[in-house]
Amino acid sequence: MLPQCRCHDEPYPVPKFSLEQHDVESFIPQLREFLSEFDDCFSRSEPRENLHRYMVGQFSQVERKSIEPIALQVEGGEVRSMQRFISDVVWDEAAIITKHHVLVGNDMGDPAGVLIFDESGCAKKGEDSAGVAKQYCGSLGKVENCQVGVFAAYASPQGYALLDTELFVPEKWFEESYEEKRKKCNFPEELTFKTKPHLAVKMLERVEKCETLPFKYVVADSIYGVSPDFISAIEQRIGLTYFVQVPSDTLCWMRHPSIREKTCKHKGQLKTKRYVPPEEKKPITISDFAKNLNGVFWYRRRVSEGTKGPIEYEFTKRRVILCQDGLPVKTVWLIIKRTISGGRSYSFYFSNAPVSTRLKTFVWLSGIRWAIEQCFEETKTELGLDHYEVRKYPGWRHHMLSCMLAHFFLWHMRIRLGEKSSLAYDIAA
Repeated sequence: MLPQCRCHDEPYPVPKFSLEQHDVESFIPQLREFLSEFDDCFSRSEPRENLHRYMVGQFSQVERKSIEPIALQVEGGEVRSMQRFISDVVWDEAAIITKHHVLVGNDMGDPAGVLIFDESGCAKKGEDSAGVAKQYCGSLGKVENCQVGVFAAYASPQGYALLDTELFVPEKWFEESYEEKRKKCNFPEELTFKTKPHLAVKMLERVEKCETLPFKYVVADSIYGVSPDFISAIEQRIGLTYFVQVPSDTLCWMRHPSIREKTCKHKGQLKTKRYVPPEEKKPITISDFAKNLNGVFWYRRRVSEGTKGPIEYEFTKRRVILCQDGLPVKTVWLIIKRTISGGRSYSFYFSNAPVSTRLKTFVWLSGIRWAIEQCFEETKTELGLDHYEVRKYPGWRHHMLSCMLAHFFLWHMRIRLGEKSSLAYDIAA
């Protein structure tokens, strides 16, 4: 399925990754040169060699890309040595992330780049892996025993790549009863509970700190769209436009209601309370607004090219005033997408885009999350993102970092070769 953002020029098309298998094999000699950029992120030569071997294994045809099969497949690989390398050896993770951001910026950086936040889960049978719990697993579409990572990805006219990740650790893992598990999983002492939106803000700050990776848009689903902290972090940054999904029961006004104040005494102190007078119209859910909107205000737009032909939805946009705790807080764009045939299905988005923003920009943004979905698909299908069998917190992070570097390395070689690279083979196929 090819989203409209790859087919039309508003604001730009995002290419899809494709290579011949023999191209990937021919890249291996260049891998060592690529990884030399990260040499000073390790204190000794042995972990540098193991990183090279591990990534060679990720590019290989071995069916299960976990530590033991890779170590047995790759020349010079030793199972125990590679296990220590992934789970116990100290990596300078901050330096690796910074260097990675610089490299992505060099190859893909664009002033109209898009930063995308999403999560990906991996099912787990046991209860001893870091952060594992009964929680929603997107890859399974249900609540299951799993680990969930929050990821940041980047999309531009040059391509897409995973930028950063954080393991989401459920709050119960920080209770006293989990102290022994935290020790066994080698949790950092400074690690504390953070919600998924807080983890996303943390990654946003790291991307900004790099200063070589420009972006204009931030896109995320409703977990982040309903987070005041996440939205506030973006609004504090001049020039950033967010496009976030929100739940159907979100309340808003079509017109700004009047506000009154009254003074009351509470615990001996006078306090002023703001309220919307009862004669004003009550806020409505965005779902009710969408269902009652006249059909003349809906616009049919093609968003994908499927195997059976174009895939189309209907869109509309409105300026609305958000309701929070019964009071109006700010004016934003409400963008609604609905299915055309069968029972109507709706998706809702908020954006702080300028008032002059045209509908086609919002249509484009509604499909741009395809880029991070491709990252997940490609790294899982070809590089073993979900094949890991580690239990420790550092092991999870190190495996994810190696997958991110491996995926970007392929993009780097594709961009470097340009038209010389054959584009007939899609690694996501």
